[in-house]
Amino acid sequence: MAQQATAEPKATRREWIGLGVIALPCMLYSMDLTVLNLAIPEMATDLKPTAAQLLWIIDIYGFMVAGFLMTMGTLGDRIGRRKLLLIGAAAFGIASILAAFSNSAEMLIVTRAILGVAGATLAPSTLSLLTNMFRDPTERTFAISMWISSYSAGAIIGPLVGGLLIQYFWWGSVFLAGVPVMILLLVLGPSLLPEFRDPNAGRLDITSALLSLAAALLFIYGMKNTAEAGFGWEPLGFMLAGIAVAVAFLRRQAMLADPLIDLKLFRSLSFNAALGINMLGIFFMFGSFIFMAQYFQLVVGLTPLEAGLWSVPSALVFTAVSFMTPMLVSRMRPAYLLAAGMLVSAFGFLLLSQMTTLIGVVGASLIFSAGFTPVIALTTGLIVGAVPPEKTGAASALSETAAELGGALGIAVLGSLGTFIYRSEMAGAIPADVPVELARTARSTLVGAVDAATLLPGDTGRALLTLAREAFSTGFFAVAVLSAIGMLVAAIITLTVLRNVQPAGEGAH
Repeated sequence: MAQQATAEPKATRREWIGLGVIALPCMLYSMDLTVLNLAIPEMATDLKPTAAQLLWIIDIYGFMVAGFLMTMGTLGDRIGRRKLLLIGAAAFGIASILAAFSNSAEMLIVTRAILGVAGATLAPSTLSLLTNMFRDPTERTFAISMWISSYSAGAIIGPLVGGLLIQYFWWGSVFLAGVPVMILLLVLGPSLLPEFRDPNAGRLDITSALLSLAAALLFIYGMKNTAEAGFGWEPLGFMLAGIAVAVAFLRRQAMLADPLIDLKLFRSLSFNAALGINMLGIFFMFGSFIFMAQYFQLVVGLTPLEAGLWSVPSALVFTAVSFMTPMLVSRMRPAYLLAAGMLVSAFGFLLLSQMTTLIGVVGASLIFSAGFTPVIALTTGLIVGAVPPEKTGAASALSETAAELGGALGIAVLGSLGTFIYRSEMAGAIPADVPVELARTARSTLVGAVDAATLLPGDTGRALLTLAREAFSTGFFAVAVLSAIGMLVAAIITLTVLRNVQPAGEGAH
């Protein structure tokens, strides 16, 4: 006769207060992302980056986070997850100050990269602490939903704070907004957060860490070169080199006694599916968000504060649905809830591709945000709930790596696609009376076209600006169609692979 499973202990008041402390760096991470999107036009005007540099500024943070997440997850298991979280908080605050006062595109890329390394200590530490603090499945599902809601809170606060800072100060001030949050975490963390470490944690393999980072950066460097200079053997070579390094990384993990990634975790089909769906969904969400921030300011013509205010509704919807997710999870099979969410998102993206007004774009964003919220909450829970407590650091790192890599790849791939469509639309269409140098600037990016239009006579400048906005919108809406197709495919995969996974409370861990 099967033995009844022992009930997991309930969380105490300390754990619930600790959840609030854990939410601080998560909120800051989201704030840092949304305020940067709003700062792009002013920052690009000030630093004048090339199209490739602009993409690096936007997503080098995500790639460095993704590249170091597994390393930091393993390091947290060794030295303690609370200790790593506090070290990362201090480093993040210092790097934020450096980024705020960058005076060139190259300097901002470097400081954003440093921010990424520091940020990589935050995400796996918060999630692995949370999954150890809340052992009861129902409480853990609720805690993970609140953890995700903290990102939504940052997305709500970020546009408002960022819009005000950019409008009344300068673009670099958006980085300083996170410094007080990190100071608060450093003050409260030691007394409210328990320490967790894996007593059997193995040796940290630095070679593996460098290989994982090199694989991501080589592949994306080739992709960005394609966006900058078109298809060719050089960018293709970089992408193939990245794939080769990734293969070498995986082969090394199979041979190590203490691998950076425990490949045994990938023996579960449902684990792999949850990880892949999480990554794929975030790929399309982040790729679309970067276009929306520029659309609000450079196509519609909103100020940073106005753009921030119009970004709030989708973040509010995300937060509201996050609070509903625990109830939905307890009543529906994960496959059905995941598929329904992705179908709603696909419908939202399809609507977005047809919208030509500000209200229409915002309305479509409400729909795809509402649909995607239970997807990210449920896949995260499936990933970290499938491993024993001593492995939550590794599982959390894998979950966050998939999310960060998906977001960074979405910005890089979809951003490069949008840039390619923009340049294709602009090629040969610029009025003949536009000087050669200004025409070259206008063909590079929409920011460049806006700047060039201000230097041209009235009718010529307006004609150039209209042409550039239409070219950008064509790329934006093409990305929306691709996102709708991607979400539809993910929904089909979900129903095929995860249909037998039980909801929480019916035997699923």
